Amino acid sequence: MDKMDKIKVENLYFYYGDKLALSNISIDIGDRQITALIGPSGCGKSTFLRCLNRMNDTIPGIRVEGRVLLDGQDIYAPGTDVVALRQRVGMVFQRPNPFPQSIFDNVAFGPRVLGLHKNGNLADIVEESLRGAALWDEVKDDLKQGALSLSLGQQQRLCIARVIAVKPEVILMDEPCSALDPIATLKVEELMHSLKANYSIVIVTHNMQQAARVSDWTGFFWLGEMVEFNATQTLFTRPVNKLTEDYITGRAG
Repeated sequence: MDKMDKIKVENLYFYYGDKLALSNISIDIGDRQITALIGPSGCGKSTFLRCLNRMNDTIPGIRVEGRVLLDGQDIYAPGTDVVALRQRVGMVFQRPNPFPQSIFDNVAFGPRVLGLHKNGNLADIVEESLRGAALWDEVKDDLKQGALSLSLGQQQRLCIARVIAVKPEVILMDEPCSALDPIATLKVEELMHSLKANYSIVIVTHNMQQAARVSDWTGFFWLGEMVEFNATQTLFTRPVNKLTEDYITGRAG
C-alpha cells in the first residue's frame, strides 16, 4: 500500500528521568490513513502517542532524543510553538473528558481561544464539528444541555468534535473505546473511517480486532521497542517477527 507520510519518526528515544521508556523507534505515519499501535499494557504505546504532540512535556524530568517530523518540520526543534503544534495534532483520551459546560460551549471552546471564529460564525463551526463527529442529529435540538448529561459514547464523540473544531491535521486517539459499550464502540469505529478522508489518525488500542478492523497500518510495541510495523492485513496474517505472531495469537503478552 503506497502512502504519503504525514509524520516521520526517526530514532526516537524517550526517558522518564533515568528510565528508558522508548528505544530507537522509527516509523512513518501515513497521511489520511489510520495507524494502530498494539502491544501489552506498559509497553510504551501511550508514551509514544504523546510524543507526537509533545503532551509528555508536562511531566518533570522527561528527555527525548531523535526526531519527530510533521510535514518535514522537527516538532522538538528549539522555538517550536507547542500550542500551535497541539492545534495541528489533536488528542482524544481514553475516558471521555468533556468540560462541565453545554454541548455548544465544549465544541466552541477551542475556536474561541484560538480566535478561529473571527472569519466565520461560531454556530457554523460547532454544527460542522458535531456533524463531523456524527453527533449532530442526536444533540441539535438542545445544544444548551450539559455535556455531562450525554451517554459515555456520545461524550466521546463530543470530545472528537471538540478536537476537530480547531481544524487539526492529525488526530491521536488513546484507547478511545476502552470505556465504551460495543454499540458505542462501533459508532466511534465508523466515525474513524469517515474522518480518515480528512485527517491522519493514530490510535492506541488493546483490542486487536479493533486494530484489524479500522487501521491501514499497525505497529506492535513490546517493552518500549517497535517490534514490527507493517500494513495491517500483512501484520495480522503474515507477521514477520515470531514475537508478533505469538502476541496476536495469544501466546505472549
